[in-house]
Amino acid sequence: MFPSITSFPVARTPIARVLTNGETCFTVYGDIQIISLVSECISTGTPAATTVQWQANPTVGAAATFTGASGSLVTAVAGSSLSVISGQAVAPSLIVSGANNTAANPLAVWCQSGTIKSVVGTGPSTGTWAHYLAYIPLEPGAYVIAN
Repeated sequence: MFPSITSFPVARTPIARVLTNGETCFTVYGDIQIISLVSECISTGTPAATTVQWQANPTVGAAATFTGASGSLVTAVAGSSLSVISGQAVAPSLIVSGANNTAANPLAVWCQSGTIKSVVGTGPSTGTWAHYLAYIPLEPGAYVIAN
């Protein structure tokens, strides 16, 4: 059982923005374990069959996606959320309304220094999203900055 999510550091992107392929959303300094990665739809956009997945781009080593591609976000409206659930290559889960239960599906992905980028297919739509990343620092001084 994981402790309350509020006991982990959380990085939030400073502004809501359109999901864009290859956009650096977080910069990681030191080794961390990602516990939760949630995106919140802030404004409804024009419909597009946009999909998203997440990629770690380490300073040393090769980039690798750590989620599968979500289903189409065409039904996403303001207040929808997209939650990455545990398991590599598992698609993020879109919840159009109501709570998105991240505690039941801890992510637990190890990530080293570098960046975390969005991988967007068939898009982008014009809706804006804010991204939240909760993590455990695995070494002294490790932290994440939201870009």
